[in-house]
Amino acid sequence: MSNIIATNKKAYRDFFFNETWECGIALVGAEVKSIRAGNVNFKDSFARVEDNEVLLYNLHIDLYQQASYLNADPDRPRKLLLNRKEIKKMLGKITQKNMTLVPTKLYYNKRGMVKVELALGTGKKLYDKREAIKKRDIDRDISRAVRGRQK
Repeated sequence: MSNIIATNKKAYRDFFFNETWECGIALVGAEVKSIRAGNVNFKDSFARVEDNEVLLYNLHIDLYQQASYLNADPDRPRKLLLNRKEIKKMLGKITQKNMTLVPTKLYYNKRGMVKVELALGTGKKLYDKREAIKKRDIDRDISRAVRGRQK
């Protein structure tokens, strides 16, 4: 991965991730220019397998100001580009283990194409979130103490 455009920080807080896939995204018109400007929001976005296609919902890409009437709906479902084998593998894991497909990152690959990192995750319970916060606080305190001794 080279240049990260946006990261879904809420997903890392709310899910445990098992497996990730890199997939292309079908964009229309001036959406690419809007993404290059950084006008992307992952809030509550998720992916679903429908009719042997993976669709990404609730990815908000702002309208590009310089485009005229050619702007697409900012919240429309977008098709993710994957192989059939990968889609079947995803579908099997989702139905068996009651998991969710969550987009975690939007980035440019080495060729400059916009890619989405899609992760297979299970939701965290409230006590898991509290435990993660407690661990982060402890790690922060330890790093502060180490930095204080080095001075």
